[in-house]
Amino acid sequence: MRILIVDDDALVRAGLSMILGGTPDLEVVGEAADGSEVVAAVTACRPDVVLMDIRMPRMDGLAATEALRALPRPPEVLVLTTFDADEHVLRALRAGAGGFVLKDTPPAEIVRAVRRVAAGEATLSPTVTRTLITHVTAGAAAAEPRRERAARLLAGLTERERAVAVALGQGRTNAEIAAELFMSVATVKAYVSRLLTRLDLNNRVQVALLVHDAGLV
Repeated sequence: MRILIVDDDALVRAGLSMILGGTPDLEVVGEAADGSEVVAAVTACRPDVVLMDIRMPRMDGLAATEALRALPRPPEVLVLTTFDADEHVLRALRAGAGGFVLKDTPPAEIVRAVRRVAAGEATLSPTVTRTLITHVTAGAAAAEPRRERAARLLAGLTERERAVAVALGQGRTNAEIAAELFMSVATVKAYVSRLLTRLDLNNRVQVALLVHDAGLV
């Protein structure tokens, strides 16, 4: 898997490069020091995953993530942050990031997170999902337009699709959803893929946020 590291701190980039570059199945193919450099770096390096700092001086990780998601075949994005319930993280997840890791995360967990994002899986544990959603729903009035949109989108799903979507909103893994809904893991994966297509979303994190916007969890 090809990795691009984006962070304005040279020491952070060097540390991440050592961690990821020392793993046989991962290759660091480039670095960028600011969000404004990301699109050009992605075009030149063709990474599978971009490890994206959220706070940078000229263009932050949010704007850079939005710019990447507009590309024809965008790489997956894994957000780097120092806060586990930061509003910027939430906005990056809504923009299409596949998850986030804290900067003080142990090296082995960062490697696992990169692999999960590359495979299209969420990097949010149920606990982190609940923390994020609490943060999301703190401003109910501001969230009202999102609630209406989410309810409208989810109303078009079948009962089974909605059950899978709600399970994603609860932070369930594919194996947990399979056990809960008496499906095979392969069937759950097929449902998740169908949900992403029908809802026009990039990943399961966005499905989880949509379910919470709609008030279903």
